[in-house]
Amino acid sequence: MKRNRETVQAVIRERGGSAPFRELMLAFGVTKGERQSFKGFVDKLVTDGHLVRLRGNRYALADGENLVTGRLTCHPDGYGFVIPEGGGDDVYIPARALAGSMHGDTVEVRVETFKAGGKKEGRIVRTVTRGQTRVVGRFEQLKGFGVVVPDETRISQQIVISQQGIGRAKGGQTVVAEITAYPTEKRRPEGRIVEVLGWPDDPEVEVRTIIAKHGLPFEFPAEVLDEARAVPQAIGEKDLQGRTDLREIVTVTIDGETARDFDDAVAVRKERGGNIRLWVSIADVSHYVKPDAPLDREAYLRGTSVYFPDRCIPMLPEELSNGICSLNPRVERLTMTAEMLFTRSGTMKEATFYPSVIKSDARLTYTIVKKILVDGDAEAMAAHQELVPHLEVMRELAQSLTEKRRKRGSIDFDLPEPQIILDLQGETVDIIQAERNLAHRIIEEFMLAANEAVASHIEAKGIPSLYRVHEPPDPAKLIDFQEFIFNFGFHFRMEGDRVEPAEIQRLLVETEGTPEERMINQVLLRCMKQARYSHENLGHFGLAARCYTHFTSPIRRYPDLVVHRILKALLAGKITDKEIARLETTLPETAEQTSRRERVAMEAEREIVALKKAQFMLQKIGEDFDGYITGVTSFGLFVELTEIFVEGMVHISTMGDDYYRYVEKQHSLVGERTKETYRIGDKVRVTVAAVSIEKKQVEFVLAGLHERRPGASSPPGSEEYPRIAVTGKRPRVLEERRRQSKGDKKGSGKGKGPRGRRR
Repeated sequence: MKRNRETVQAVIRERGGSAPFRELMLAFGVTKGERQSFKGFVDKLVTDGHLVRLRGNRYALADGENLVTGRLTCHPDGYGFVIPEGGGDDVYIPARALAGSMHGDTVEVRVETFKAGGKKEGRIVRTVTRGQTRVVGRFEQLKGFGVVVPDETRISQQIVISQQGIGRAKGGQTVVAEITAYPTEKRRPEGRIVEVLGWPDDPEVEVRTIIAKHGLPFEFPAEVLDEARAVPQAIGEKDLQGRTDLREIVTVTIDGETARDFDDAVAVRKERGGNIRLWVSIADVSHYVKPDAPLDREAYLRGTSVYFPDRCIPMLPEELSNGICSLNPRVERLTMTAEMLFTRSGTMKEATFYPSVIKSDARLTYTIVKKILVDGDAEAMAAHQELVPHLEVMRELAQSLTEKRRKRGSIDFDLPEPQIILDLQGETVDIIQAERNLAHRIIEEFMLAANEAVASHIEAKGIPSLYRVHEPPDPAKLIDFQEFIFNFGFHFRMEGDRVEPAEIQRLLVETEGTPEERMINQVLLRCMKQARYSHENLGHFGLAARCYTHFTSPIRRYPDLVVHRILKALLAGKITDKEIARLETTLPETAEQTSRRERVAMEAEREIVALKKAQFMLQKIGEDFDGYITGVTSFGLFVELTEIFVEGMVHISTMGDDYYRYVEKQHSLVGERTKETYRIGDKVRVTVAAVSIEKKQVEFVLAGLHERRPGASSPPGSEEYPRIAVTGKRPRVLEERRRQSKGDKKGSGKGKGPRGRRR
């Protein structure tokens, strides 16, 4: 029988869809001498996606049944999950079934079994595209060759580097390795070193490591910079044609103290009957960044600006982001304006949109606005006396918009965020909880209103667009969460397999101020799906909004730039059938790209904050701090410090000479001999015992003080609980660690923090 793809598939089909390799050999008369070449031929059919390899050296038809394509996310312990491209439940991949695929790869998976609760388990049958081309890690010199140990713990394979591929790297240095041969089930990946970042104990190298690890484009190509430098830094008469003149309206920007680019400005006016007119004017980046030009291609590649405590990696070059597109005070700027009229109750009566020109009257900060509206600071009010009446109207409108939004069920997670305080040399001097005051809420409400109004306007015209969507949570996760909060005396109602956003918001209000508040917020947030960009309007569950988009930050988000272009074309009557067809073709890919880049930016921002925390706490080894328990697990306690906004772990093995039982339903640890009980919300005093810069983790040991939260009670001793044996004494803080920490340097540079929450 002729050996080709069709005949092999036919033989397998005759045997019910799968067959052992030995039966294939018999069917094709393969001799022992031909076994290896035939095996290679069959395995090539697997690589090409025509067959799938099963356990027991069996092969099956890849007919699409039970096949899932998606992105592989690996765990440091070796196993992974595949997130399906078209949505649906994740597929668990055991370590033995990874088939040489790496974290970040797009793979094809055959779902083989279903676990309890409907959980899927599968085996990778084909790697569609590779997610990693370069790996950042620590170089280790071995005899005749070397290896790179990835900094990304989810990449479990070390990269083998031949002697010729080492270059100038030295053992122990942090390097970037380019992969030249990907792993198989029997062979490790191979590569060559293309960049030496430096020694890992240098704080600047640690930052560069995170930048390289996440593939953040750090420098702009020459053609992009050339185009940016050619953009005029002043507005000409030609630029004003077809624009509504808003230069005489009192307009202000309100941002953080360290902000350098201002892409939104607001103005208000009180009208008859108590109605309030709001102008939200957004930098008209689309006037300068044209489709498919070098600036546009680079912005699309980056997707978003990335904000670190000491620097910003912008989406657009400085000539635009901090120059002609930034709504600086007392200079003319081109904008796109959403003009909205609201009733006293916050109901929108009308909305219009148009290209405009503004001249911002003042650059205000959240702190200044708070001093005026909340603190009644006489000095701040005197310095901005002409703006005070406008700010008071803004407060009135924002409060009515907040009330309106909450009534419809919009969810407000109030998880605290860290703020890294730097000195003039860029060294971390403190880590505090970032403040979110009335001034923040004013801008947030105005931006939410503008985003929703623009989305509704474009959708009503039947024009394809980009939407910011947030799908309802998984019912199974909600049921687990329902049982979880019941143990703390809380509940929420589900209607069938879903819950209304208003019911979740009611729970958050109920838990406000309780010791469990932060934990319940965090666990609930993990139940939620991640907001993303989509060419389909799927609604926004968290905001309880039927239609929502991102329009207000085109300097730092590419989706906003896309929406600006669509809105401008719609207003100018330039949406043709050809343009609609183009949008329908390109928007799905744009949504996927920008969602992916947003996730990368968020991961990098979280990692850099964790690094800054670890670097700062390295100086605190051996010091005692007050804190409170934010989480209890079978392996120890999570403790957040009161004085410094840092969380660390007290491992159960360090908690004295006792046996501790983990009471799962009450989320507590109970000493079997002493009956000492540790629960969420308890106050404790801890000693900083160790810091891992590599893992970006802080370790504590208990220092004595233990004050139970009000109303807490010890679990009944008569119940049967799983027991955890704990032996050994608390570890001593090593003087060597102290000496090492004192020698560490800190990074320098200035930047700005994130502008606001990602909705």
